[in-house]
Amino acid sequence: MNDTNEAKKLEVAGRLKEARKLAGLSQGRVAEMLDMHRPTVSEIEAGNRRVSADELSRFADVYDVSVSWLVGDSPEQLETGDPRLQLAARELSKLKPDDLDRLMRILAAMRQGDEDAGTK
Repeated sequence: MNDTNEAKKLEVAGRLKEARKLAGLSQGRVAEMLDMHRPTVSEIEAGNRRVSADELSRFADVYDVSVSWLVGDSPEQLETGDPRLQLAARELSKLKPDDLDRLMRILAAMRQGDEDAGTK
């Protein structure tokens, strides 16, 4: 496989893993939902197994993301007009200040974990 295909496969794998984590699901739970074995989900997320178009569509449904985002054809960040971002802002505005501070620390820790994983 050439470097471009390999890079694309790894990008898809990384986005699948990220979407699963953001959805708050374990590999085991996703495997149950998609009628797969957990090692299959693990292999897909590691980039060791190709994922079919049908599987991509099913993952997108479970994770509530678009297939175009999973394959890297849409921006990695949300646009300010995205209704999900607007919903999140409304929900965040309902939090108590202490809870918002705690959430911000959690988000910072998650981002730091992503950065640390990228340097390995």
